[in-house]
Amino acid sequence: MSPHTYAGELIRMLNKRLFSILLLLFLSLVTAGAAEQDVVDHCAAIIRDFRQMPEKGIPRDVLRHSKGLAIMTVVKAGFIFSAKGGQGVVVARTGHGWSGPSFIATGGAGWGLQIGAQVTDFVIVLNNADAVRAFSRGGNVTIGADLSAAAGPVGRTASGSVTPTAAVYTYSKSKGLFAGVSLEGAVIGTQRNSNFRYYGRPVRADEILAGLETPPPGAARLRKALGR
Repeated sequence: MSPHTYAGELIRMLNKRLFSILLLLFLSLVTAGAAEQDVVDHCAAIIRDFRQMPEKGIPRDVLRHSKGLAIMTVVKAGFIFSAKGGQGVVVARTGHGWSGPSFIATGGAGWGLQIGAQVTDFVIVLNNADAVRAFSRGGNVTIGADLSAAAGPVGRTASGSVTPTAAVYTYSKSKGLFAGVSLEGAVIGTQRNSNFRYYGRPVRADEILAGLETPPPGAARLRKALGR
């Protein structure tokens, strides 16, 4: 390889790396810049939006029989290299209603012939106690590996009496130029610092999701949006 060709390849490689670094920095600012209360309020809005889509939304029976929900927004952007990051909360049913929110986040990078940006809202229905326990450990959960996942039934005619085919059902609503953002293989982690800031002291995810921690007043809108 001639010095001129080598220099050209080196410049292209450095440009790609620089763009990738800037992209990851941008996404980290997007996902980390929101205050915890803003995240909770946004998740309440996501639930309301899904409830207002009768033909494509989550069937009432699926929500009624759920053991918990993970709600989050994922931002994906790319130009040759791509990166995605997201933030949200997970809640669980307890003996006295919905638990307070435990904060979660996801992120990742990739590459391919893709240019654009996309924002996707996700609702992950936790169909059984094992799914709730996975999010209660306070570590990372890999969708499709730690928990079996399937696209959830939609619309008014979907039967909620059928035994769930997977530990979690995933629902999404996207805006942007990408074909879609899948959560298959995504690693979702508990955000301990966010939980600390929101509850005002160190709290564990399992304590929150078991209903041992009183939900802060700011969670009232989310719990109202969740219903029964």
